[in-house]
Amino acid sequence: MLTTAFVPGTPNWLDLAAPDVEAAVAFYTSVFDWEFQSAGPEAGGYGFFRRNGEVVAAVGPLGGEGDPRWTVYFHTRDADATRAAVQRAGGTVRAAPMDVFTAGRMAQFTDPAGADFAVWQPRETVGLDVVMEPETLCWTELHTTDAAAVRDFYTSVFSWSYEDMPMGDGLVYSVFSAPGGGTPQDTGQGGMMQLMREHREAGSASEWHPYFATEDCDATFTRATGAGASALMPPTDAPGVGRLAMLRDPAGATFALIKGDPDQS
Repeated sequence: MLTTAFVPGTPNWLDLAAPDVEAAVAFYTSVFDWEFQSAGPEAGGYGFFRRNGEVVAAVGPLGGEGDPRWTVYFHTRDADATRAAVQRAGGTVRAAPMDVFTAGRMAQFTDPAGADFAVWQPRETVGLDVVMEPETLCWTELHTTDAAAVRDFYTSVFSWSYEDMPMGDGLVYSVFSAPGGGTPQDTGQGGMMQLMREHREAGSASEWHPYFATEDCDATFTRATGAGASALMPPTDAPGVGRLAMLRDPAGATFALIKGDPDQS
């Protein structure tokens, strides 16, 4: 499970690259009980989504090429060393390590199958203030065109371990866990799965996306679609997991919702 006691390889930040920050803020504050706080004029339009005063995510303008997207950041003690590990393992550097004022140091990468991700080396800003509560990040997930290759890649970069869960039709869902003790059931921070052939043939690309916890998946889904989101998967019961849905926001960034199964808590 996610926690704010961050250790290397665990998700510690989340932000949205949006072509229109004002429109993104209007959408997400209508779906969730979030408020937006600008990081100031020197931040170039970047700012924070807060719930009850606590940072749950961030948003900034989409720069350069690429599609609107949520980016998952993973904790690192040394962004420069992680860059070297990414390059050795076959990934590419999208943004070289850089200082973000006095908050920390970040870098952005792409894995060998094309999924973008980032790392955050904390200084004054440790990471998100809260996770695993309603309307906050509670899971991270990678859909990939090459599960075997990226498993090896992330193991090399973050030393993840995996627990594989068969899904039928030859598909496997792999729960990943950063080092730190316990089992993947106790400490897993997310999952990864191979995109099905029909999705790959239809043009689906490798992608990380966040899951936000909700107390009512159907109601949150209805608010999101009513505010302009498109449904990728309507609210669906997943035995032993909960009720979940997946959407694209009005600009095209993917996110998911989940109401956890109380028997699994």
